[in-house]
Amino acid sequence: MTSYREAGVDLEGAERHVANIAAAVTSTWDDGVIGGFGGFAAGVSVPEGYRRPVLMMTTDGVGTKLEIARLANTWGGVGRDLVAMCVDDLAAVGARPIGFVDYMAVGSLREDRDRLIVGSVAEACRMAGCPLLGGETAEHPGVMADDAVDLAGAAMGVVEMGEELRPDRVQIGDVVVGLHSPNLRSNGFSLVRALFAEEITSLTDLFLDPSVIYSPAVLRAAATGVVASAAHITGGGLVGNLARALPPNLGADIDTSTWRRPDVFDLLGERGVSAEQLYATFNMGIGFALIVSPGGVDEVIAATRQHFPRIIGSVTAEPGVRLR
Repeated sequence: MTSYREAGVDLEGAERHVANIAAAVTSTWDDGVIGGFGGFAAGVSVPEGYRRPVLMMTTDGVGTKLEIARLANTWGGVGRDLVAMCVDDLAAVGARPIGFVDYMAVGSLREDRDRLIVGSVAEACRMAGCPLLGGETAEHPGVMADDAVDLAGAAMGVVEMGEELRPDRVQIGDVVVGLHSPNLRSNGFSLVRALFAEEITSLTDLFLDPSVIYSPAVLRAAATGVVASAAHITGGGLVGNLARALPPNLGADIDTSTWRRPDVFDLLGERGVSAEQLYATFNMGIGFALIVSPGGVDEVIAATRQHFPRIIGSVTAEPGVRLR
């Protein structure tokens, strides 16, 4: 074995992949992007209007939901899962996404699949109003299975210093507004795969439904000035993630009868997962939570109306998140 190709790396395929994705990537760019496609790095200028801009960064992946996509050979929604996990984390601190990069590792390059995946990332970036600045596609022959894919990303955001959404702004009596999630988004799939191992491919439409992107609506709500803190409901469920948005000396009472949970969660319960485990693992129909001053609820509901907002609880003096 004396060449890279003999070792399993397709350099010509890599060049074709870069050419295939160029239009999708650059379609997300605006005048704030600095650099050119195919360079070693690209940058983005801080948008005008910030006096003391704070740059925020976050990173995440799609997780084992990708295994279901592989089994079904269905890739059109995975980019939205990836972008949502990152930009919605930024939104939880009030940061506007201004740049995104992705990393895709594959056992071997497959033109149609890989173009579709990167195209879905670019489409999701357009939905989030965030340029896809670049990324990396790495071929790992002999390390990953030939048809395996892993997908991760990182997002940069900006927020005005002093205007971040954070727990120390929360007060007793604040209202918790929940935003609807119609599906599992991109969390809990190791359990899903274990529960439905023999029939997973017959339920791919249900399990591969792509994630909602909350960032634009959350940022509109944050701009009203009445949102104190926020929680992106991902792995760890409503209980674990809402607790991260509260100061240690305060808690929240959540009324689970205030929203209808999607049928997919009942399906999981029918497989023997307890209610406690469901709420500790999945979003249960609430993908994002905003902690709002009581007088500002109407403004927040108007700003997030596309996500069917509803009051689901309130902040209390007793620490911890309690479901009833």
